[in-house]
Amino acid sequence: MTSTSPSEAASTPQPVPRGPLRTMTARGRDEEHRVASPLELFFDLCFVVAIAQAGVQLVHSVAEGHAGEGVLNYAMVFFSIWWAWMNFTWFASAYDNDDALYRVVTLVQIAGVLVLAAGVTRAFEDHAFLLVWLGYVIMRFAMIAQWLRASRAAEGSERTTALRYAGGVLLCQVGWVGLFLPEPALPWVFLVMVAAELCVPLYAEKSFTTSWHPHHISERYGLFTIIVLGETIAAATVAVKSAMDEQEALGELLPIAAGGLLIVFSAWWIYFAVPIHGRLRSNGQAFLWGYGHYVIFASAAAIGAGLEVAVEQAVGKAHVSTLAASGAVTLPTALYLLTVWALHARHFKVGIAQQLVLPVTALLVLVCTFLGDWGVLAAGIVAALAVAAGVTLIGRAPERGEAEAV
Repeated sequence: MTSTSPSEAASTPQPVPRGPLRTMTARGRDEEHRVASPLELFFDLCFVVAIAQAGVQLVHSVAEGHAGEGVLNYAMVFFSIWWAWMNFTWFASAYDNDDALYRVVTLVQIAGVLVLAAGVTRAFEDHAFLLVWLGYVIMRFAMIAQWLRASRAAEGSERTTALRYAGGVLLCQVGWVGLFLPEPALPWVFLVMVAAELCVPLYAEKSFTTSWHPHHISERYGLFTIIVLGETIAAATVAVKSAMDEQEALGELLPIAAGGLLIVFSAWWIYFAVPIHGRLRSNGQAFLWGYGHYVIFASAAAIGAGLEVAVEQAVGKAHVSTLAASGAVTLPTALYLLTVWALHARHFKVGIAQQLVLPVTALLVLVCTFLGDWGVLAAGIVAALAVAAGVTLIGRAPERGEAEAV
């Protein structure tokens, strides 16, 4: 991930020569009409395959009564997916020249995430991380190649930054070999390596900040949020469809389906209520916002897994209590609401009433956990009421019309 300030990075877009290979020079931060490319959209869709696999295994772990272990494995696997996606996204925002070599290297990264996805099941069930590690290494070595290519066209501090990225990523890959240590050491290896990975951009951009495009970045994150929420709806739909044979459980399934839809619809509304690109101006804002999306993406995907658990519990296929099944939905929902509020919604609030909408909603969603079979539906209603409350509060403050609903 990269960041910059307007005074440092605003530059005129460089003309791109024709031909299959082009010089990888930085794109201008003031470039107009910068939108996600078809390759970036394809990249996102392929990464969601790995997210879906992690969600499936999380469902199995929770449904079998191993929620703690399942959540830990999910956090580890999801980090590898998210971090590789995020690094490519910020690099592409600054250096995407869309020539043949750039496309091929990006496709290699996609192949890597598919290898990682193939190893998710063994990582959860047997703590065998070979395929996950191999897929991650493929993605990260492709990223090293991109940074080395960018360094060839750069000079001075910009070249230093590109080489720092390449070297930092390479050193981290050596550190991830620790995943093959005895199982008790895995959580500690994970924590140390997460810290190391997160420090690479901070170190690389000490002397030069790359020219990522704020509007492009906010769009990329928004599109990935949409894809993850769509995966959540798909997961819930498959779960309900597979359980429809159990006609006697239809009364329990319909509230879960309705509540799940309300939660996902509200999650979409809340995320896109405010245009965040205008606030992505400084290093601190960019790093905090970008890193914080690990929680947004992971919790959004976990909502779908929770809905599947709730459905399986309703038809007697999950070995968990109603309380645990409801919590599988309400906990990630509350976490999502709080994180979206903390990262950008709160910056657009006017007055204590508007500021309290999402935190209070998150608290009420957690309370819904204890409502038994009606917990998911109640959580969905609470989330929908939060949207309505936000719209109403904004409607009463027309002088601050630039602030959005929730």
